[in-house]
Amino acid sequence: MRCILSLHRLRQVGYRQTTGHVFSPQHKGGASLQQGRVILSDRIMLAHGSGGTLMRKLIEELFVHELNDEELKRMDDAAVIPVSGDRIALSTDTYVVSPLFFPGADIGRLAVCGTVNDVATSGATPLCLSVGFVLEEGFPISQLKEIVLSIREAASEAEVRIVTGDTKVVEKGHGDGVYINTSGVGVLNGTRALSGADCRPGDVVLLSGTLGDHGIAVISQREGLSFSTDIQSDAAPLNHLVAAVMQAAPEVRCFRDPTRGGLASALNELAAASGVSIVVEETSVPVADQVRGACEMLGYDVYQVANEGKMIAVVPAEQAEVALAAMRGTLYGEKAAIIGTVEQDSPGKVYVRTSFGSTRIMDMLVGEQLPRIC
Repeated sequence: MRCILSLHRLRQVGYRQTTGHVFSPQHKGGASLQQGRVILSDRIMLAHGSGGTLMRKLIEELFVHELNDEELKRMDDAAVIPVSGDRIALSTDTYVVSPLFFPGADIGRLAVCGTVNDVATSGATPLCLSVGFVLEEGFPISQLKEIVLSIREAASEAEVRIVTGDTKVVEKGHGDGVYINTSGVGVLNGTRALSGADCRPGDVVLLSGTLGDHGIAVISQREGLSFSTDIQSDAAPLNHLVAAVMQAAPEVRCFRDPTRGGLASALNELAAASGVSIVVEETSVPVADQVRGACEMLGYDVYQVANEGKMIAVVPAEQAEVALAAMRGTLYGEKAAIIGTVEQDSPGKVYVRTSFGSTRIMDMLVGEQLPRIC
């Protein structure tokens, strides 16, 4: 069906008629029609979400062109994906991080890695993602392209496809540049689905790397803080790390990525779901010196700071060393460590054994320590 921009609507969004059927913008950032052809503006307009010619042009020339998936190119209302497994895993997440760009990553990379990791925690192999954008009127298309390229790069690294999507535009002042939703599908090929309710007394807790990098990177960019060493977000796809651990330690109980609420929330959730307690050895938890210093300066508990490229694994004690070696053998697991054990006493509690030999409770985050961190 042919879509036509009416003269009335063109004037509404800032065009003036020049000659014949040629329109040009009255201000920088407009789009133009030349001999029936729409030229993309350099900023998002309400018309980019209207369902008409400008929206189709944005989808075709930016999203479809850059993400370059055959299913996406069909531009159907639904993607049809062949699935070979006996069950699927499905996860969805919405990303509102501020700022959109921060050291080590941006909202695009975050939106892919976060959902890929959530799917992977079930033991499934992530296959594909949908991506939904809510764009604010006036947002620079050059920045949107940068975000889309980050999505493409992260999806390629994770070996997942972007197969469908959606675009909406809200009025200027009613959004904050870009919000993104991603939903992910993975398959369980004869493997058991992993659950946080399966931890058992005697199990060992592993962590794939240093804590707090993402949260401190975002807050430092937002607040204009500087440190002696640049702190980079750890946003990364961890599905290959999960697969390596599952192969090395087939009796792995569960995985959990310590995102919002950090390690503290993740471990408390596992303890509550399994009816066990968890004891963490403070001296065994990897934390970069600059992150530890930043947390002390800002008054944050590093155990409660968000991560976007770390994975917790709970495994039987007899498989702990092989699981640790498997983690360390992957790109994002070089600093993995055994950080604690699962106990029977005091179900639902998480404790930290400090460097002084005392024990304290590791509480979940109460309230909002770092808003819009992911």
